[in-house]
Amino acid sequence: MTIDARRRAPRLLGLAMAISVVLAAGACSPDLRARGNNPTDDRLAQIEPGKQTRREVASLLGSPSTTATFDSETWFYISAQTRQYAIFKREEMERRIIAITFDEGGTVKTVRELTLEDGRDIAMLGRETPTMGNEMGILEQLMGNLGRFEERKTTTIPGL
Repeated sequence: MTIDARRRAPRLLGLAMAISVVLAAGACSPDLRARGNNPTDDRLAQIEPGKQTRREVASLLGSPSTTATFDSETWFYISAQTRQYAIFKREEMERRIIAITFDEGGTVKTVRELTLEDGRDIAMLGRETPTMGNEMGILEQLMGNLGRFEERKTTTIPGL
């Protein structure tokens, strides 16, 4: 190595480290995402119980994200904002659910807003539903398939 190259090496190393720090700092900025149908407050203010029909609500807010499971009398407009830093787990910052209930005639009955604070964690059960049949390992499955397949017979059609 020449003397000139020895002087340049620390400068290049310092420059490479500075670029690495800038790139690493950029990777730490949060990834923000907004999902769902989030109606504006002024549009929601236009919905008055006892006045609008399903068609008018759909025209004003768009199609609902989902409807109630057991009856179609409640429409849900669901939106959420999430944030994720680098490799860490995505966290939900805000959740907004607008629940619009209709009466039997299809007119708005109630309008409710639910947020992240209204949500609750549901504990999953550890039980499993048993299934019928044999529990075979991967080796048994592979060996069981040997000789099961027939050779495919091809036919030739003249002109094709």
